[in-house]
Amino acid sequence: MPTPHIAAGPDDFAPAVLMPGDPKRAERIAQLLMPDARLVTDVRGMLGFSGTVEVDGTSHPLSVMGSGMGQPSASIYATELFREYGVQRIIRVGTCGGIAEGVQVGDVIIGTGAHTDSMMNQHRVPGINFSATASFELAAAAWAARDQVTEGSVLTGPIVSKDHFYWTVPGMIEGLRAHGTLGVEMEAAALYGVANEFGRQALAVLTVSDHLIDGSKDMSAQDRETRFAGALALAVAAATS
Repeated sequence: MPTPHIAAGPDDFAPAVLMPGDPKRAERIAQLLMPDARLVTDVRGMLGFSGTVEVDGTSHPLSVMGSGMGQPSASIYATELFREYGVQRIIRVGTCGGIAEGVQVGDVIIGTGAHTDSMMNQHRVPGINFSATASFELAAAAWAARDQVTEGSVLTGPIVSKDHFYWTVPGMIEGLRAHGTLGVEMEAAALYGVANEFGRQALAVLTVSDHLIDGSKDMSAQDRETRFAGALALAVAAATS
């Protein structure tokens, strides 16, 4: 049944949902992957589509829906998809800024865990600093499909989900880099927390679009919208595993 933020019917979503931030990117992904894609929700311009994707000759049900920018927005849609529509797994397909020295623009990061400066997970367990981690099964499925990525390298490891896009505490990025953090984005930690809350699965697969230390090869705005084929291939592998 419809929720305050999703207008789809009770059976309109597949068990697996790909979730980019941008609703227009969700539309492009749906058109690219699913010849039978149909619009199932467009509340507040947040587009969601369902159809089937073919993998190795087998058709799999799949949905694609935008999350908006930031952890509060992503957590709203993830909560409603898990709780009201019975979705079992959500794979975020997005971009991130590189942090680690070995990360290059164009690489794909499978985010196995997500640090955060947000309060989104702070009070989940009294007296505990909640560890926002991805589903091992989804991460393993994405890693197993890494040969499908033809541009850049595929990396696995922790990322960080920040609430502020432009403002950073002095020394934060350097500290994250020193502790092996691969990249920075704005949604994964909350998504992982919601998945854990409902006993479901979540993963973030991210294309490195810029680098916070070496910005000499940052992607253009157009590149950010088109150079996500590698991350998408890994996300589909996880979704259909």
